[in-house]
Amino acid sequence: MQNVKLNCGIEIPIIRYWVYLVIVSLAFLTLCCRRGQESSVPRMAEGVIDTGDSLSLGLRRLESAQWTEVYRSEGYVNNAVITRFKGRYYCMWQQSERDEDTPDTHILCSSSADGTSWDGPKVLVPPTEDHFASPGGWIQRVDTLTALVNYISSTDRSEGGKAFYVSSADGTSWSAPAPVRMSDGSPVEGIFEQDPLTLPGGRIVGAVHFQPGTRLSPVYTDDPSGVRGWKEAGFPEGEGSPLEPSQYIAGDGKIVMLMRDQNSSFVKLFSVSGDRGETWSAPERTNIPDSRSKQCTGTLPDGRTFWVGNPTGSKSRRALAVAFSEDGYLYTDACLLAGPEDLPERRKEGRYKTRGYNYPKAAVLGGDVWIALSVNKEDIRVIWVKP
Repeated sequence: MQNVKLNCGIEIPIIRYWVYLVIVSLAFLTLCCRRGQESSVPRMAEGVIDTGDSLSLGLRRLESAQWTEVYRSEGYVNNAVITRFKGRYYCMWQQSERDEDTPDTHILCSSSADGTSWDGPKVLVPPTEDHFASPGGWIQRVDTLTALVNYISSTDRSEGGKAFYVSSADGTSWSAPAPVRMSDGSPVEGIFEQDPLTLPGGRIVGAVHFQPGTRLSPVYTDDPSGVRGWKEAGFPEGEGSPLEPSQYIAGDGKIVMLMRDQNSSFVKLFSVSGDRGETWSAPERTNIPDSRSKQCTGTLPDGRTFWVGNPTGSKSRRALAVAFSEDGYLYTDACLLAGPEDLPERRKEGRYKTRGYNYPKAAVLGGDVWIALSVNKEDIRVIWVKP
């Protein structure tokens, strides 16, 4: 039988040589696949966050973060969202007299020239006779600012909600609410939970909680207005119970979506799209701690990505942190924005008035990260972070 001499000088039968090549090739392919999978899984580097430290999570405090109070309420406020349009900052949020998601819930909006001194808020969207109003996010274009509005049934929550919008050319005069529409012209029978993400080239991707229940589906549109042409994306079932997603563009150009896991795993879920939001991978768990709450993400001008949330590994929202990644997958740096000792006492009781730093939503404005959130669901505040 013919032999083959290896580089090391050893001769082996040719059949064994081919078996050797197959084994080495399979091992190499397996290693490459594993590396590829690992590189596409968002994760927190080991030792960065210490969930056993209830005061600081083991993180250094980001002293350069600047906090500003936008609005001090006498009732309930939440779901604050910030953007910038024609040189002014705009922040909207939902408000009610005492409790969460009551029939009187409406949307207020305030604006600021510098992000620190805010005008007194005005009603952006009132409730209807049988639906209350909640923010669904901003879509900002050169000549038009659009607020997505969720109208949710105040008589039967099982009916869910519908997506509407109001638009303005000057940030002062707003159009009447009109339905957001799918690509077939039908209204969106669901609610937007986070600001949609505009991709290079103009496509807008987002996610909607459709009925029945709170079925999450990524959506996308190539209509630049963002108020029509929406299509449901492919989104197979996976781990956990995904809710309240936020998307960003990773270093490899893929879109990464981080989500809350309503199944109380207390880690973030993720899904990835490599075709500009048309199809997504099945949700999987990360090792990034979470509080089963809304979080937010984004991509900085230098290509780094970030997320902001309550990485406590429990239901506590009494610590707020921001984390950064060079490639959008491995988060190696995190800082504390606020901890329990910074938290004021809650002034009034109310249903679901969670004490803590609630539902942060961020936008990259002028190269910096601007975060809007509700403190104790009583006050609206904005944090300015220079990354």
